[in-house]
Amino acid sequence: MGLFEISALLVVVMLGALALGLWVAFSLSAVALVALATKPAIPAAQVLATSFWSASTSWDLTALPMFIWMGEILFRSRLSEDMFAGISPFVRRLPGRLAHVNVLGCAVFAAVSGSSAATTATVGKISLPELKRRGYDDRLAIGSLAGSGTLGLLIPPSIILIVYGAAVEESIARLFVAGVVPGIVLAILFMGYVAVWAMLNPAKMPPREERVPWAGKLRSARGLLPVALLIAGVIGSIYGGLASPTEAAVIGVALSLLLAWAQGALNRASFGEGLMAATVTSCMIAFILAGAAVLTTAMGFTGLPRELAAWIGTLGLSPMALLLALTVLFVALGCFLDGISMVVLTTAVIMPLVTQAGFDLVWFGIYLVIVVEMAQITPPVGFNLFVIQGLTGRNLFDIARATVPFFLLMCVMVVLLAVFPDLALWLPRTMFAAP
Repeated sequence: MGLFEISALLVVVMLGALALGLWVAFSLSAVALVALATKPAIPAAQVLATSFWSASTSWDLTALPMFIWMGEILFRSRLSEDMFAGISPFVRRLPGRLAHVNVLGCAVFAAVSGSSAATTATVGKISLPELKRRGYDDRLAIGSLAGSGTLGLLIPPSIILIVYGAAVEESIARLFVAGVVPGIVLAILFMGYVAVWAMLNPAKMPPREERVPWAGKLRSARGLLPVALLIAGVIGSIYGGLASPTEAAVIGVALSLLLAWAQGALNRASFGEGLMAATVTSCMIAFILAGAAVLTTAMGFTGLPRELAAWIGTLGLSPMALLLALTVLFVALGCFLDGISMVVLTTAVIMPLVTQAGFDLVWFGIYLVIVVEMAQITPPVGFNLFVIQGLTGRNLFDIARATVPFFLLMCVMVVLLAVFPDLALWLPRTMFAAP
């Protein structure tokens, strides 16, 4: 069979498996087995067993369940209430006022969570009722929360960056550091939009609230101290070279348990619920990664990625044209797959193309996460849209329409990252420079 026939067959098998409701891990494995069947001399069962075992024992994935558990613990604490109370006095006089709490709250929680859905749910459960009660525009509140919630994928510790790092064998610490500046720039873009929208629509903004004196601001800011402690313990230990991502994740879990206990939110029931939720999510991700490892190995045996890369090379696409094509592909996939599935599903095929085009793998990881962020707010499978639907009961497509400006801002961020790659590369190059 030729390149086109094999590719078409594998696409049909994948789409058919997903359409039948087969788990993503089983779908990936089925595609791998079909790919291996095109090469009868290859022992498919041995490849399947070896790849599953190798992927399941990867040390890089040790940090994954710890960061997920940390997010589950914090989700069950009073962190969102403390963040709202701590941030709101500082933004009351800005154009857009308390609508900025969504952006800043998500950026702060992203630095201790690593999950987009957890960030959106944790911040939204307190901010959306408060903004509605104070008379803020629903579309602005919902759109800013959905867009800003995606910062949980980019600002470290990011679960999807751990998955990407394990899939392409890239340093997770470098990926974490690379996500800091783009995450801050994207948050500034979101805040800029909120401010401009508020100045253009003053009639839709509630009356100004009383100015809070600095003494009151400082009292409120005490609620941010636990978050600052978590960020310092988790991210600071990685950036300072004191701990690996896995060790930092353990520190994060210990600090999160301590915080939940201090707030009175830690009991036997909440501990068990958080641990079980983290176990389920971790097993799901690990299973998907194992299936992706089988597919990657099978693709290597068939030579399909190499042939595909060579074929695309004959098209004479420039690196920017290739990047545009990949962006369209990922946005289209995002309409049907979650972010982690997108990453593990495509890595085996696109990495040879990315390497051939000369893209830095750390830079490409940040680009990929931003594009996956865009997918988080595109229907019908936009996870952040489902989270907000659960919080508000609103129609899914009404929520999606509210997120359009933030989707376009992410497109702007992709362009900025392509034009100025040092947005992602300067910090890791500086921090990990050889002495």
